[in-house]
Amino acid sequence: GHLPTWLHGILLRNGPGMHTIGDSKYNHWFDGLALLHSFTFKNGEVYYRSKYLRSDTYNCNIEANRIVVSEFGTMAYPDPCKNIFAKAFSYLSHTIPEFTDNCLINIMKAGDDFYATGETNFIRKINPQTLETLEKVDYNKYVAVNLATSHPHYDSAGNVLNMGTSIVDKGKTKYLLFKIPSSVPEQEKKKSCFKHLEVVCSIPSRSLLHPSYYHSFGITENYIIFIEQPFRLDIVKMATAYIRGVSWASCLAFSKDDKTWFHFIDRKTKKEVSTKFYTDAMVFFHHINAYEEDGHIIFDLIAYADNSLYDMFYLKNLSKDFAENAKLTSIPTCKRFVVPLHCDKDAVVDSNLVTLPSTATAVKEKDGNIYCQPEILCEGIELPRINYDYNGKKYKYVFATQVQWSPVPTKIAKFNIQTKEMLHWGQDDCWPSEPVFVPRPDAKEEDDGVVLTCVVKTDPKDPPFLLVLDAKTFTELGRATVNVEMHMDLHGMFIPQHDMKTETE
Repeated sequence: GHLPTWLHGILLRNGPGMHTIGDSKYNHWFDGLALLHSFTFKNGEVYYRSKYLRSDTYNCNIEANRIVVSEFGTMAYPDPCKNIFAKAFSYLSHTIPEFTDNCLINIMKAGDDFYATGETNFIRKINPQTLETLEKVDYNKYVAVNLATSHPHYDSAGNVLNMGTSIVDKGKTKYLLFKIPSSVPEQEKKKSCFKHLEVVCSIPSRSLLHPSYYHSFGITENYIIFIEQPFRLDIVKMATAYIRGVSWASCLAFSKDDKTWFHFIDRKTKKEVSTKFYTDAMVFFHHINAYEEDGHIIFDLIAYADNSLYDMFYLKNLSKDFAENAKLTSIPTCKRFVVPLHCDKDAVVDSNLVTLPSTATAVKEKDGNIYCQPEILCEGIELPRINYDYNGKKYKYVFATQVQWSPVPTKIAKFNIQTKEMLHWGQDDCWPSEPVFVPRPDAKEEDDGVVLTCVVKTDPKDPPFLLVLDAKTFTELGRATVNVEMHMDLHGMFIPQHDMKTETE
């Protein structure tokens, strides 16, 4: 096929690539050592490269020829030959562990630089052209967070907005929203933008020792949306996990009878909306998009009725007949919540306060809390992406992978939220990755551009390929076959040529 002549830049993606080191194996797919890969588009040609992230974790593990740094699903232990004092010391020092810098989830742009990100306090700067690993950045030096998301948002000025959890800091556990500026003042050119990081606001956790796990958050023109779900980390269990010989993942629990609380932060006043909004228990990882309309906040996300998704990816469950055997006990559901921000104090109890045309409801309760129930938009999609120019605005299209009862995607889809029409791309024995939308320069319409996805074949003898689809019609424009093994990845971004620093000689 032919690639559009305007497509110039790099599709840069991240995900777990090495699960065995020496005789040791990780327990979980999300624990694997980060493998970056990229497709560079230049004059209608595509160049592929891949490289392991040379994190401290990678270097320590490779040098020891075994797993020596713990990941979320795999606890690592010191060499059994060490003496008793070394062991005792090691146990003590693991109460508040030094987290891994194996940043395997996503790519983030901050200032002119690009970073591989995970969900700990560490990120690694990388060179997007050579995939070389550069310095390690510890968020904790600039803001008191132990965990941070891999799904930041970018405002129109290019500033990064992200959220992290501060665990029992000065006796409080809270969720922090922070901003990394896109540039630093002229006279400080040598300084990094992290030195100018500012905390926008903090939301106290409902529980000191059981903060919520979250993978993403939402943003509209005037508000930040943070969802405190009853899928929580148990801090006391985490502190004793090493001694008990269990992983940190075992310290994460879903309480199916609890509520899920919505927090809305005004971006201008930096204060939280005082009305309390909640819905039933759910587990979710990905926000899709959010916007405001006639005094309501509308947000779309992909939710599950339980936390079976994480458990599916234990490597013991990922056997060769995995695609046939693995069954999610809860199918991913695309839900739309419609939240009336300015609730009339005199509204009748038990009345639905949503005045927009939607089947989503927000019902006022006796205690003044508002109970929200969603409109179901569709089922069976994950890893959602949008045209990011429409982030925080009213929009129409979601590009996503399609999963039925198995967590491995077999198709990608384009879903029209307004008409509910779904277009698919899929072929036998193909496992596509998260689809990335790239707008055509000067595009006037939301779906004017291409969709890029990396496709791995189920038979290792068949070569993988990069697929380019016309985003409007969802038909194939072309594909670039890669003659090396390609891993299944998680997330990534397209970096247009003009966003790249020129290589200084």
